[in-house]
Amino acid sequence: MKRRVLMAGMGVAVVLALASSGRTVLSHDQQEGDESRIQKGFEISPVKLNFHRRNRAWVGLGSYIVNAQGACIDCHTCPTYAHGGNPYAGQKTLVNSANYLAGGVPFGPFTSANLTPDADGKPFGLTFDGFKQVMHTGHNPADPPGEIVQVMPWPIYGNMTDHDLRAVYEFLRSIPQAQPGSCAGPGEPAP
Repeated sequence: MKRRVLMAGMGVAVVLALASSGRTVLSHDQQEGDESRIQKGFEISPVKLNFHRRNRAWVGLGSYIVNAQGACIDCHTCPTYAHGGNPYAGQKTLVNSANYLAGGVPFGPFTSANLTPDADGKPFGLTFDGFKQVMHTGHNPADPPGEIVQVMPWPIYGNMTDHDLRAVYEFLRSIPQAQPGSCAGPGEPAP
């Protein structure tokens, strides 16, 4: 593990660069500013997280962005809520953790993608650079040139900072693999 100390005005920010794994971690200053969001991210994660070889701060911040800001479960968890946990039916919110972010939600001719990590630990099978490309341009590097994602609001998510996108990516790397669930048909309420 390499350690570099960067001087920033009067303060010192310690940045850990894990060269062997290619991982980047939050600087001390960034982590301090995000501390409440990181803690809330841990509190609201509906699944057990894998912290092995992960930076806890990135994972917590990513959970906060995905679960409190991004509304990712609405399109990537099928059905969104567990039986008896639908807040729109006046029930206490209980996210469907069995199919959490596993995709399978139909949108006309399109179906939402499974964002859980593959056998190599890559969300949707993408490296971080591939993930950023999808989020910034709507183009999945595995798709033919010129093809772009039609349903996901990537033009909005593409405005996120690389800092936030890295946190989302690290969170997605930390969730369990899951298979798509079974969604209700058009016009039918999800269970």
